[in-house]
Amino acid sequence: MPYKLAMYRNRFLAWDSALCISVNKTSHYRAVRIFFRLISRLGDGAFWYTVMLGIMLTQGPSSYEPVLHMALAGLTGTLFYKWIKGKTLRPRPYEVHQDIWLTGRPLDRFSFPSGHTLHAVAFCGVGLFYYPQLAVLLLPFTALVGLSRVVLGLHYPSDVIAGASIGGLIAALFILL
Repeated sequence: MPYKLAMYRNRFLAWDSALCISVNKTSHYRAVRIFFRLISRLGDGAFWYTVMLGIMLTQGPSSYEPVLHMALAGLTGTLFYKWIKGKTLRPRPYEVHQDIWLTGRPLDRFSFPSGHTLHAVAFCGVGLFYYPQLAVLLLPFTALVGLSRVVLGLHYPSDVIAGASIGGLIAALFILL
């Protein structure tokens, strides 16, 4: 790797780690920890399944296509993030930095990208395409899911940004289809 590229990479990784440590310190407050654990647990799927069920119950047969698109976007996200995690093998921040306090439960071994954030953005993007009135509910929850991953010590900020980017691409793909 050329010297300048290595220098920029090292600076970025140092920034990523420092920001991760700083955000994770907020989890030392019990209320913050409990709140973001709840957000993370809901982001495991319960929130999105409830949203899809609510859409089907309130919109009837016209909801089948949007809900199917959301489900397929979620499945695509799962396949893609598992594949990329298996290729990158990036350890989680709490495994690398003793300053990181693990306050959440990891669902798998590796950090890059954030699967929770990827799914939140994919579900949110497809859902808002069909039902923009849900923005007041979906956008804040999606942002909180991404933030929860760093607060709980499970991901670096760059993992969350990558997960959001991939989730956005998946949503765009399903919107175009």
